[in-house]
Amino acid sequence: MANSEEPSFDFSLNSHDTALAILAREDHWPTLNRIRSLYDAASHKWPPHINLLYPFCPPSSLTAASQILSSILSTRQSTPNPFGISLTQPGHFPRRNESVCFLTTPYHEQIQHLKDLVHDLQQGFEERGVEVKNKRPFAMHLTMGQAAGEVNGKEWENLMGKLELMPEMHFRVEDSVLVILKREDGKMRLWGTVDVHTGELNILESTKGFDQQFLGEAQEEKGYRDALMSGKTVYWDEEMRIWGVAQDDDYDLDDEGTGRQSLTVASYNVLAEFDYPQKEDRYPLLVRNILSDNAEADVLVLQEVTDGFLSFLLGDDGVRDRFPYCSHGPPSQPDMEPLPNFLNMVVLSKIAFDWESVSFQRKHKGALVAKFRHVGKWQGDEFKPVVLASVHLSHGLTDGAVTSKKGDIKRLIGYLEENYEGCPWVLAGDFNITTSQEAVQAALEKKNISDLTAEQLRGLDTIFRDANLVDAWEVTTDDKESGATWDPTINGVAVALSGGNVWPQRYDRILARGEGFLEVKDFNMFGLEKGQVGDVGEESFASDHWGIRSVLGIGEFGFDQPEKAQEETQEPANSLVVPVHLERAPKTLSGTDSIKACLSDLGVIPDEEEAAKRKDAFELLKATLLDATTNNPAAARLQSAVVIVPVGSYALGVWTTSSDIDVCCIGPFSSNTFFSMASSCLRKAATQGIRILRRVKANTGTMLELDVQGIRMDLQYCPAASVADQWPNVLRLPAKDPVWSLAPQTLNKLKAIRDIDYLRRSLPDLAAFRLAHRFIKTWAKSRGIYSARFGYLSGIQIAILLARVQKLLAKSNPSVEDLITSFFTHYSTFDFATSLIFDPTFHSSTPQYTRSYREPLAILGYFPPALNTASAATLPSVHTLSKEFALAASSLATSPSWSSFLSPPTTTFLTQFKTYIKLDLSYWGLSLQKGAQFLGWFESRCALLLVDISRKCPGLHARMWPARFVESSDLTSESENDYRGCYLIGLDKTNPSTPKAELQSALGALQTVLPRFEDQIRNDGKYFDSRNRWMSASLINQSSLPSLVLDTREWGESNPGEEESESDTDTDNDEEELEEEEFSEEAYEAAKRRRKAAKQAKKEGKGRKQHVVVVREGRFRTALDVMNRIKWDAAMDSGDFVVGYEDRFLGAQEKELEEWRTEQTDEEFIPQHRILYFRRRSDDRVVWDRRRRVDEVFGGERG
Repeated sequence: MANSEEPSFDFSLNSHDTALAILAREDHWPTLNRIRSLYDAASHKWPPHINLLYPFCPPSSLTAASQILSSILSTRQSTPNPFGISLTQPGHFPRRNESVCFLTTPYHEQIQHLKDLVHDLQQGFEERGVEVKNKRPFAMHLTMGQAAGEVNGKEWENLMGKLELMPEMHFRVEDSVLVILKREDGKMRLWGTVDVHTGELNILESTKGFDQQFLGEAQEEKGYRDALMSGKTVYWDEEMRIWGVAQDDDYDLDDEGTGRQSLTVASYNVLAEFDYPQKEDRYPLLVRNILSDNAEADVLVLQEVTDGFLSFLLGDDGVRDRFPYCSHGPPSQPDMEPLPNFLNMVVLSKIAFDWESVSFQRKHKGALVAKFRHVGKWQGDEFKPVVLASVHLSHGLTDGAVTSKKGDIKRLIGYLEENYEGCPWVLAGDFNITTSQEAVQAALEKKNISDLTAEQLRGLDTIFRDANLVDAWEVTTDDKESGATWDPTINGVAVALSGGNVWPQRYDRILARGEGFLEVKDFNMFGLEKGQVGDVGEESFASDHWGIRSVLGIGEFGFDQPEKAQEETQEPANSLVVPVHLERAPKTLSGTDSIKACLSDLGVIPDEEEAAKRKDAFELLKATLLDATTNNPAAARLQSAVVIVPVGSYALGVWTTSSDIDVCCIGPFSSNTFFSMASSCLRKAATQGIRILRRVKANTGTMLELDVQGIRMDLQYCPAASVADQWPNVLRLPAKDPVWSLAPQTLNKLKAIRDIDYLRRSLPDLAAFRLAHRFIKTWAKSRGIYSARFGYLSGIQIAILLARVQKLLAKSNPSVEDLITSFFTHYSTFDFATSLIFDPTFHSSTPQYTRSYREPLAILGYFPPALNTASAATLPSVHTLSKEFALAASSLATSPSWSSFLSPPTTTFLTQFKTYIKLDLSYWGLSLQKGAQFLGWFESRCALLLVDISRKCPGLHARMWPARFVESSDLTSESENDYRGCYLIGLDKTNPSTPKAELQSALGALQTVLPRFEDQIRNDGKYFDSRNRWMSASLINQSSLPSLVLDTREWGESNPGEEESESDTDTDNDEEELEEEEFSEEAYEAAKRRRKAAKQAKKEGKGRKQHVVVVREGRFRTALDVMNRIKWDAAMDSGDFVVGYEDRFLGAQEKELEEWRTEQTDEEFIPQHRILYFRRRSDDRVVWDRRRRVDEVFGGERG
């Protein structure tokens, strides 16, 4: 292996001051170090690492040793690329009187790769004359800590149990490098790196540290440990059914925090199990105590929480409903970490909060400091949040324990004074301060404490008083002899753990420093009732401590001026936000229960049985796709690489009994590969009630329509490996994070997931929102204005409209009936033509959106690529929406009930107009897919007819009902496979004062519009086949309308599994909207000459692609300028470019530039303002991007 001409070296691999190692991926370090810092004595000296050669060479020989490494690796060929490592399996080995506990990989292949690498390195050194000392078989491990005592002892069980709960960590050796470490000042520092594949060596000019702090250096250690042990609040995601990590912008509004008049704090020491295996017998009784009425609280702090108990607690539905926020996630959830200590503090809350750790003298002790974002007081322009510190001080009555308590209390108060001066404080927890004078006297007599310690113990209360902290129990009770929270005279559990301490103690306390904002109102205890614990016949208490609770009154409702809390008009800071006024519901419509009853009678609100049925169906689909236990290799691959989530109304929690479930899969495969694997899995699951109805192909991608145990589902796929790898925390990453640097088509598939996720996390009151959304959607359907395809409202548009109102009224905390009333009143006078509709908490500054004059309605969503969710709206549809909102607002004042407000759906429309346009359709084909395709395509063309009517007949308002009608007689007399139906457009005056002559003129113009529309439909060779379909358009008087009913049939015979193109696949390519182009006749002739020259140049260049270097010209050029340049510049090949544009129905799409139609009369004309970017196919480079202001064609700078 070594070159015979290479010199030998005079050193040995015997130094513990250097090492050759692999470092864990840096973003895993906090997770690893939270455990290592508490259990690994060398955590402050070493970064998280896997040693390959240790001991290594003497520091003086590093240069020579590194050159040998480079030489060995440069000739070695067996290292895999990429070089992956998985840390998912705990292990241990004995060392003296302790066990070293570590993480390793369960995959033999990874271990063997490392073994081979180490063997080759050792052999290479030996061949070059370097002695390898302490040569022993390689055992891959990343040390996490040491457990004293025997294997299976308490320390060993605790540490190994935590390693079992560590989230899986997979990483590739960064840039395929190994690191060379050198010890300086007791710490291992980075000296250099060497590429494992090429042997390329990189020696640093000076060694680099890893920010590992020395334990024992007080100030330095505390800052490091505080930052390390602080974490992110987690929240319960009801729809995803998981606990997720919250980010900084998740809780901009918090209905539980704003406008409250009190804050109730509870504390409970739940008593950890010290024996292994830990029993769960007491857990149900503990949870019962926590959920009892006398424990009802806004915030609950717990002490002595173990991994097992927290997983049990956060798995309880009642706990999750009461406390959706928690300082730590359930360790049993795969993506959550174990709790750092054996005995831990945990904060649960109804109110959103952030938290940080404050370290104490002993490394396993500290305080958890929570600050509430929306509970606090204003001091001038500065908000002072309420701060809650949870404590669990050292136990025992000895000189050392009392000194430790005193130091920890001073440390905590000093920290609060330094960081939260002027903020209201609450300190709650188990202070472990002995209050029994008999116990103190007994300790003095036994010489357990000195007189000085007894004096220090009495002085602890003085420290609290000097800090202006008030004891809630002392304020609310006159009986100073009672108040013990740990009482062995009553509590048998306390007796078992008393250790000779037989005197009752008031260990648990709630202290408050109000700062003129908080005032103690009440205090009580809970957990004093016995219950059944396990199989033991005799009942027992759940813990050795009683729980305590205090009600703290809030002054001025959290605002500087009391009247601000009652202010019903929320004035936004952004000038583009139209203010919302709170409107109270009429007395006849008061009460949320009446809304629920109304919707229940209509079958809108699903019952528990229906909800369980859908949940089971979704879980079955998910399990089927992810099932790795079958013999299908595709399913095995899906389990490790694909995320499956609901989207749409089901994800938002506003679904009804008639709703489908939209499902999206995210993974690393191509769409063809995924659907091939998915189809295989699903077909094999037919016996479980899963059927593939059909496979639909569209520009937006493939979709499977499924029937899962009677529930219709639409299954889509999004290829995004980076998103799947970081799920679900990727949803909390900002939009500018590199993970979102994806193609527009991919972002378009992820948009619905991201939008709904933000809505769920940011809504002030999700339950009220869901009820109001269901009601508004039911109203929209009953009024015929719920259909995005026809330019009306969609589910996401209603969500944005409603969320905007609810958030702007958050401080007024409106009831559901007031929220609905305010919604209709606000939009009844809203100027849709000039005002943007957007969520002011997301678009906190002016939205980065330029509204086109051809967009009559702009309802902005949240995430790219397409912001305007109402791009399909037309002037007639917006006019209809305005009229319906106004009618709804006026009807609220006179409706005797919510049921009467929701008028019958179609009867009003069929008698509302004197004249209608009747669009008759016939289909006599056999294919259900082609029938559905024809109907869907035709409906997408109807918006163009409405636009044409508004343009050619300005005196007419055309309102289309967004559903198909059929004559009653056709339902009973039609022949098999012969389908007939019609669509109706009601005609009315645009303005009641329109002169009769102008109206007659408009009706005359309509006689030319309808034949033109007929020709457009009949002459479409792709979707209209005169052999099995027909269409006609005519005017009809209301009196001549036949007896019509809604047509709910599917046109054609079902052929399960048949593949089709989605109905509106190419709708936007045919879209007719007029947009004037400034392109003179002279410019056209010149362009033709340049085009001819370009073809000649291309011919002479034998088809070689040439990329043009352009000169910057300053301003940002228009899409038309860029298109003309590419088409007519002799040095550019227009066939090498595609145009990215925004389709009004499908979002971001692409089209060949040479197929782009610029003639306004062409049926495939698309306005230039819809162009998003130009992409060169030869190198996949975007050369012009409207939103990012990128122009590599002309070189224009940002404007």
